[in-house]
Amino acid sequence: MSDTKVPAPVAPKKKPAYLQYLFGGSAGMGATCFVQPLDLVKTRLQISGQGGTAKEYTGMFDAFTKIAKREGVRALYKGLSAGLLRQATYTTTRLGTYTFLNDTYKRETGKQANLFVSMGLGVAAGVTGSFVGNPAEISLIRMTADGKLPLDQRRNYSSVINAISRMVREEGVLTLWRGCIPTMGRAAVVNAAQLSSYSQAKRILVNNGMHEGIMLHFVASMISGLVTTIASMPVDIAKTRIQNMKIGPDGKGEYKGAIDVLAKVCRQEGVFALWKGFWPYYFRLGPHTVITFIFMEQMNELYNRTTGTGGSSF
Repeated sequence: MSDTKVPAPVAPKKKPAYLQYLFGGSAGMGATCFVQPLDLVKTRLQISGQGGTAKEYTGMFDAFTKIAKREGVRALYKGLSAGLLRQATYTTTRLGTYTFLNDTYKRETGKQANLFVSMGLGVAAGVTGSFVGNPAEISLIRMTADGKLPLDQRRNYSSVINAISRMVREEGVLTLWRGCIPTMGRAAVVNAAQLSSYSQAKRILVNNGMHEGIMLHFVASMISGLVTTIASMPVDIAKTRIQNMKIGPDGKGEYKGAIDVLAKVCRQEGVFALWKGFWPYYFRLGPHTVITFIFMEQMNELYNRTTGTGGSSF
């Protein structure tokens, strides 16, 4: 017999942690360029009828038509700079954190995270990301809502940098974190639903014969987007209204907090108003989820092929 030793298999290289953050943020920013008009329409629908005023739009298509007619087609991309900064901060942090926690769990336990563990990891990632991204979030809400205000009440921010600098100068630095609690609550719901449902949907689809690839990522993302929309919209409308409200001379706003928003919306506009803007929210969140995860998965696969690194993101 030969004494030649068979070399031990070489372990795949470990992917640098910072790349998870870079891939996540880049994927989110790419997706935002496609869905920004839906984000704007969603915000306009959510503040329509606020304070008992008459509803301005009958639905998503009516909102698109009226905004384009009154403000021009380019107005549909108002707030894009804030949307991109939001992805660069919020999405970079949440997807990078989730992937890091998910990889750590698999390494420490030697098994895939189950549904409840995935939800817990998603909540932690979402809360962290939303705190980091709140300044961009409030800028986005104000910039997309501005065109609905009377001319003498518009803030007329020229860019996200202008928005943030003026908020600090005119209202104080803490304004950048106004609505942070409902934003973190929304992020907890969104990420518990989105990241965990994507992971679980992908696993179920693979177990039922679907192969790794863009179609798998697309179907899993659309399922994840639907689950997330249903679960998170009430918290999202509370966040939107708090961040958009103006503070009066007495230092008080229309709402005292998220619970007050939900109570007033139900009382003045009906319970189903908590899901106002459902379709633009889903058609924004669904494709954004699809494009984000597809971009992220493709960047990971390209990196894995060129470097010999093993493993998938989710």
